Amino acid sequence: MLISLQLELRFKSNTRIDQEQEDRDVHMTIGRLAEITKVPASAIRYWERHGLLPAPEREGGQRRYPPEAAERITVLRTYQQAGLSLVEIREFQRDQPHREAMIRAKMTELQQRLIDLDHAQQLLAHALQCSEQDIVGCPKFREQMAAWQTPDPTS
Repeated sequence: MLISLQLELRFKSNTRIDQEQEDRDVHMTIGRLAEITKVPASAIRYWERHGLLPAPEREGGQRRYPPEAAERITVLRTYQQAGLSLVEIREFQRDQPHREAMIRAKMTELQQRLIDLDHAQQLLAHALQCSEQDIVGCPKFREQMAAWQTPDPTS
C-alpha cells in the first residue's frame, strides 16, 4: 500500500512575504477607496489636505488606506448631507466646547430652514389651487405672506 504525504514548507522569508501581501490586501489604494465610497479621489485628497481625513500610510509613494477610511468618508458625506460646511465639519471634530457651540448654531440654522421649507410647501400647495393669474395678487397668499413676516408670539 502506497501512502502519499503532502508537505507545505514555510520558510521564514515566505512568512514575511505573506504578511506583506496580507497588509497590502487590507490597505487599499485611493482608487479603490474612491470606488467603494463613490467619492472622487480628488475629494479624498482635498479632505486630507484640509485635515478632515488623516494622512494615509504610503507604500512606494502610493497612498494606502485602512478599512476605517471608508467609514470616515461615509461620516464626512453624512455631515455634508446634513448641511455642514467643511469648516463646520472641522469644528465638529474639535474639542467638546467648540463642537457644542457649532452644533447649537447649526441646529438653529436647520430649524429656520425647516420653517422656510414649510412656507415654500404652503406656497406651492396654494399655487396649485389658486385661481389668480398672478399668485402675488391673491389676497389669501398675501395674507399668508404677512403671517410669515410676523414673529410667532409663542416662540
